[in-house]
Amino acid sequence: MQAAVLSLSAVFPAIAFGVTYAWVCTRLRWQGSLVCAFSAWTAAVFLFGHLPLTVWGSLAIALLTLFAAPRLFPRAQAPWGSRALPAYELLLRMAAGAAMILAVTAAAEGLGTIWTGLFAAFPVMSTVLAVFSQRANGPGFVVAMLRAMIGGFYAYIAYCLAVSLLLEACGIAVTYTVAVLAAITVQGAAKLIMMRLAR
Repeated sequence: MQAAVLSLSAVFPAIAFGVTYAWVCTRLRWQGSLVCAFSAWTAAVFLFGHLPLTVWGSLAIALLTLFAAPRLFPRAQAPWGSRALPAYELLLRMAAGAAMILAVTAAAEGLGTIWTGLFAAFPVMSTVLAVFSQRANGPGFVVAMLRAMIGGFYAYIAYCLAVSLLLEACGIAVTYTVAVLAAITVQGAAKLIMMRLAR
């Protein structure tokens, strides 16, 4: 349960990664952007790893982070560039994502519940998409993409909150069934709201 509680607050490090990468990629190539973004993520993880967080405290941090996040990104430069991608590009992206997932999973086994929870929101997908998109489409595209990814964290929060509240009382099967349903419901509601706001 403690890992799920920390996973809620891990939204902050994940957003810190995205915001930092978005700002730095407008000035540096992907290598420098990635170093700065990982530095921001690491600093945030170590900060929250030493805080006595509760379920509701972690929830408050996660929601406040998502509320502030859209205001922290730079303006996306449009139109952005594009170029033809080689045939092996998709395979490289898949291999990079798989390698990062395996590395994070292997590291999590020896980290304990606190650090495992914080590593749950490690920006695997954000890293792969940001790096390859910057190379192919430029910083404007990356800024818009990372900013758009904020909406997916609401489902993540719903999932972690359900696990935090139910696991000890309801067992694994019930808890994870409810958590998945909560995530699907929240994501659907968020999509409907965004579609209405876009009209």
